[in-house]
Amino acid sequence: MSLTPATDRPAAVIFDLDGTLVDTVERRIEAWLQAFEEAGIPARREDVSPLIGADGKALARRIAEQAGRTLDEEAVEEIDRRSGEIYQALNVDPRPLPGARELAAALERAGIAWAIGTSSRREQVRASVDALGLQHEPTIVDGSHVKHAKPEPDLLLMAADQLRTNPTRTWYVGDSTFDMEAAVAAGMHPIGVTTGSADAAALRRAGAIEVVPSLLNLEQRVRLWAAPSARKA
Repeated sequence: MSLTPATDRPAAVIFDLDGTLVDTVERRIEAWLQAFEEAGIPARREDVSPLIGADGKALARRIAEQAGRTLDEEAVEEIDRRSGEIYQALNVDPRPLPGARELAAALERAGIAWAIGTSSRREQVRASVDALGLQHEPTIVDGSHVKHAKPEPDLLLMAADQLRTNPTRTWYVGDSTFDMEAAVAAGMHPIGVTTGSADAAALRRAGAIEVVPSLLNLEQRVRLWAAPSARKA
């Protein structure tokens, strides 16, 4: 896999959640498929999968349009809400993805601020964040905090503001094409990770400057900045 790694220490790192820190993409897909089935809208896994990570309302509209349906705002809101309910019922034992805990710990040791920026609704975030087993509550900006979620940059810019960091000196790490598009729009360094539904080529087309197979790759890099010699530099 071709990489163009960032070698300069970032001021901060912001992460997507589903498919990046926790292994929940399949449950997201299943929740959407069930919600569309209940709404009587034909939906195929191969159509829903590439849209995971996008704003939920936008996803609902896209799938409905592909099925020849035009939904009003109330119907879009209901499908999005119902998908979230189903997802919460399914997401009872989320698993951290390889490197998630280790990378968070390395960032803490290096003194690099970090946050989570996710399109998920607030009530859908808790189980996944708890599964990470972090020592303290991270900064979290979710879909309820902004009018437009990914691929718009609003989530990422709000997270950077809360961390009091310059977006141009911030990494954004995500597994979807919408993550990369949002990072580009926010002026951040987009790092794709192939632990979700998008492959390296798709992530690069969406704007990823580098792509890694696992968060462990980033943890190895950050670990160097946590070394005593790096702290003195």
